[in-house]
Amino acid sequence: MSFRTLDELRQALVKLELVTPAQLEVALNDVASVTRQPGPLLEALERQGALTSYQLAKLQKGETDGLVLGRYKLLYRNASGSFARVFRACSLDDGKMFGLKVLRQRWAGDPSYVKQFHREAEICQRLKHKNIVPIYDIGEDNGEHYLTMEFVEGGNLREFLKIRGQCSPMEAAQCALDMAEGLEYALSKGMTHRDFKLTNVLMSSDRVAKLVDFGLASVSATESGADDGNLRALEYATLEKGTGAPDNDPRSDLFFLGSVVYELLAGTAPYPATKDRMERKQLSRYTNVRPLRSVSPQIPVVLGDLVDHMMRVNPNERFQSATEIVHATRKAIKELGGKPRDDNNSGPKTVLCVETRPKHQDLLRDYLTKLNYRVLMLSDLQRGLTRMRNNPVDCILLMADSIGEGLSEGIQDFLRWKRNASTAALIVLSQKQSEWKTSLEDAGTTRVLIQPIQLRDIRVELEAMLGKPG
Repeated sequence: MSFRTLDELRQALVKLELVTPAQLEVALNDVASVTRQPGPLLEALERQGALTSYQLAKLQKGETDGLVLGRYKLLYRNASGSFARVFRACSLDDGKMFGLKVLRQRWAGDPSYVKQFHREAEICQRLKHKNIVPIYDIGEDNGEHYLTMEFVEGGNLREFLKIRGQCSPMEAAQCALDMAEGLEYALSKGMTHRDFKLTNVLMSSDRVAKLVDFGLASVSATESGADDGNLRALEYATLEKGTGAPDNDPRSDLFFLGSVVYELLAGTAPYPATKDRMERKQLSRYTNVRPLRSVSPQIPVVLGDLVDHMMRVNPNERFQSATEIVHATRKAIKELGGKPRDDNNSGPKTVLCVETRPKHQDLLRDYLTKLNYRVLMLSDLQRGLTRMRNNPVDCILLMADSIGEGLSEGIQDFLRWKRNASTAALIVLSQKQSEWKTSLEDAGTTRVLIQPIQLRDIRVELEAMLGKPG
């Protein structure tokens, strides 16, 4: 129902703080000599930029719900999904712009979904990275549940591609690096995305890609269609179930990261877009993806290989961590003649050191820390490999000469892991262990030293693999 009188409208505008007293006075003076009806006042406020088209449409219907939540006034609706709506909002206190996500009413009435929404938002608040959209405030106002996040001036990658058609190789590679670094950080904090797609990546006005909706886009198991209750997008459920991958496998994010980069480069999706749930549940939709360069032969081989590796259906043949993708993408950018963003300002490199002797642990930790490496120290090789699979670092330093019983089995496990990992590795062997040298050096980016060595020998090899620490 629309407002019946001008005073009724004026009181609502003042109470909601939708306009300033000065803006209201100017608009009232503009229409006072003509009419005392509410409609012309609203139109005058829109003309002077005090009201947006979204606010005007609501107020013309006499609707005030959803115009202000907490201390934020909603300006425009930016996006709408089955689970939530996203608005551009403005703080009533300082005028700062935010993105504001509101839980749809169909879910807001269910306490379990509300609890999950708030829990996921609180977890996501911990993610602080240049390639992840930060979440600031979480609240509830008159039954409306919302969160605020950074407002990214730009749009999502779907909108970006509608304008551009496709990206240049260098542009796509830089975007891939941004996404992979954001994902690498999140996975290191134990957070998987579970709904990686074009609309969940925002491209800022200065061409920096930022990930959004970690765990929030698919909070509803009903929406995800996951029969096992694991909260993930339907595409994830199909891929993991069809390939025997564990629930919430971090490598699933890597596959769908690859699908995003595929579309950026080719200008077409790797598999047909569809809203049909049965089609989305067909594993063949993902197994029949054509190699990228068969779709667009002009794409550089290094990028075609990178994307095809990300999108291998068998999870054991895929990249095994986001860190591997970061390293491979940086290498690809350099091969294309470019320079990765922040190449000289990426922070201390992390070295995971496996050493069983306490005195040697202290010695290595102090020495590497002084060289400006971030050092993680473990005394068990199996724990080290598990840590590398789940939370990869820049390099593993294995002091194999300190390991006695179980070394042979541990080395075999290391070799199996290294077949699908591009992470740098430095192995220090004793003279008696030197028989392992050849097989270890054949394992990709692996360097081997044989005792006796000095600490500076380790420094030289680390710098050769990782570059000089900043």
